[in-house]
Amino acid sequence: QVQLVESGGGVVQPGGSLNLSCVVSIDISDIYACGWYRQTPGQERELVAAIAAGAGTYYLNSVKGRFIISKDDARNTIYLQMTGLNAEDTAIYTCYSRPPEATYWGQGTQVTVSS
Repeated sequence: QVQLVESGGGVVQPGGSLNLSCVVSIDISDIYACGWYRQTPGQERELVAAIAAGAGTYYLNSVKGRFIISKDDARNTIYLQMTGLNAEDTAIYTCYSRPPEATYWGQGTQVTVSS
């Protein structure tokens, strides 16, 4: 079974930063896409950031200029650098990887922004 394991979540004050990592159990060098979603209880899941084949990137409008997505193919790891965090960023962040045959998901890591 393909596994994705996130880490780096936690509690941070408004304006603070967190760096998330997602280690994938398969080669991610040739995947169609990978990235991060987030969701709060009772709310619709939203795509935060993604990398497409060819290294094109997508960002949710509300995180542009604050979040940076990247990946390290040698380590099969997807990253999300988050700065300028605010209460609206509080959510469970879940990484995904999309090779040709399917989409695979991690279990999520909690990010809480609170004073």
